[in-house]
Amino acid sequence: MSAAASLQLIEYEYVTVDAFGVVQARQCGRTWQFLELLAPGVFLEMLYIPGGTFMMGAPDGEGYDDELPQHPVSIAPFAMSKTLLSQAQWQAVMTTLPPCRFAGATHPVENVNWYEAMAFCAQLSQQTGRPYTLPSEAQWEYACRAQTTTPFHTGETITSDLANYKGEFTFFHEPQSRNYGKTTPVGQFPVNHFGLTDMHGNLWEWCADVWHNSYHHAPSDGVAWSKGRMSAHRVGRGGSWHDIPNTCRSAARLKLKANEGDETIGFRVVTVFPDGPH
Repeated sequence: MSAAASLQLIEYEYVTVDAFGVVQARQCGRTWQFLELLAPGVFLEMLYIPGGTFMMGAPDGEGYDDELPQHPVSIAPFAMSKTLLSQAQWQAVMTTLPPCRFAGATHPVENVNWYEAMAFCAQLSQQTGRPYTLPSEAQWEYACRAQTTTPFHTGETITSDLANYKGEFTFFHEPQSRNYGKTTPVGQFPVNHFGLTDMHGNLWEWCADVWHNSYHHAPSDGVAWSKGRMSAHRVGRGGSWHDIPNTCRSAARLKLKANEGDETIGFRVVTVFPDGPH
């Protein structure tokens, strides 16, 4: 049985930019949150993601063949961690840290493979009494898009004020911007309409799904695509500090060997949201 959770209604601001990277709108959002106490002073912020139906994948002319065909997917409500898992959060649950290239308690944990990320989820589940896992690829894209249909949840493009990526490369008409050259602390950048941050850039994020080269015959109910001939490979989403903006799009995906991790790969977690007002 899941542990009781104290729900809080939180408010935040999210932005939309035009093709030149200029902020066109600042809007207020709000959602329900609960906190998991992992260790003294170390919390995991879990946000309510409302259910809905969206078009998963890239529209014609935007992405690559493995992002096609665009197709409708229905998602049940769930909870997702607000940020990438930090090194402090990992250590609070697993006691020892992997050999992170960019050390720092508030920096995201990296250099973890898919199996290690799943082991974290299992240990977190045992510690909290709540069933944690990696997001399905459909849950991840739905949460990233946050009711948008543009290449990024920020709009037509991103800038290094909004995400951590190779800012000297451009996506649309925005000017060149900063290249951080390393991970940045979790939660540093503006959130999307669902209150999530770091969905574009910083680190690629492990998803639960087996890799498939396209979305032909993909599940339409948001569950992880857990079967396939390429079970040694899993899906990564979101891009990283080491990537150009095109690979940080909401629809962009990466084929990753499940038993390998490096300084560009991290993860976040999902669970069932507790009963209560939302």
